Amino acid sequence: MHDPVAVDPSVKYKRVVLKLSGEVLRGSKSGDPIDPVTLERMCNQIKEIHALGVQICVVIGGGNIFRGLQGEKTGVDRTTGDYMGMLATVVNGLAIMDRLEKIGVTTRVQSAIPMNQIAEPFILRRAIRHLEKGRVVIFVAGTGNPFFTTDTTAALRASEMHANIIMKATKVDGIYDKDPKKYPDAVKYDEITFIDALKQRLNVMDSTAFSLCLDNGVPILVFDIDGDHAIRRAVQGEKVGTIVHN
Repeated sequence: MHDPVAVDPSVKYKRVVLKLSGEVLRGSKSGDPIDPVTLERMCNQIKEIHALGVQICVVIGGGNIFRGLQGEKTGVDRTTGDYMGMLATVVNGLAIMDRLEKIGVTTRVQSAIPMNQIAEPFILRRAIRHLEKGRVVIFVAGTGNPFFTTDTTAALRASEMHANIIMKATKVDGIYDKDPKKYPDAVKYDEITFIDALKQRLNVMDSTAFSLCLDNGVPILVFDIDGDHAIRRAVQGEKVGTIVHN
């Protein structure tokens, strides 16, 4: 039994939902769906904030393996494709669990689709208890329903768990007024309100996820996970990425 770690006074966000896209796990050089070097680097960052006493929920996507929308293009029914995508998130979640356990971080995987041999079912009170005991909780299989993205899962779980913030780790260093890869004069926002992000049609999260965050007052931080100690700097309140709030 692990006693919970005392929260470091430098920490600004004590309970976070870390939203990782499946693409974050893909190796840029190897092209492997789950690149071991990338996985280790990411898990080391999670361990770093865990050591500060931060309560961490991880919501992982499955786009490195399969996307429901991608299946539609090849003739797979959208509902079937979405379930295939949910199973891809389980593969990614188990990979993160395995790596975190190997570096000494106790984890629990909770699945929205029952699969008792490999994961606990999602039970809110149990998930909160795990956090209070200092365990990292990894949420897999999305919401358990087709037509909902893992962004929506992150928004839903953050609202249920009363998380202080959703930290959306991406390969871009924040939100811009237009695509910085196409337009060199794109301007980056340090912070923006939900309403302004909606008005400008900025692609922060899909509309369902965004509405949930707006209605429940859950701020979203969009930042680049590849920066040095990026997650730690974010939970300590440094100016990393872009924050969307009320």
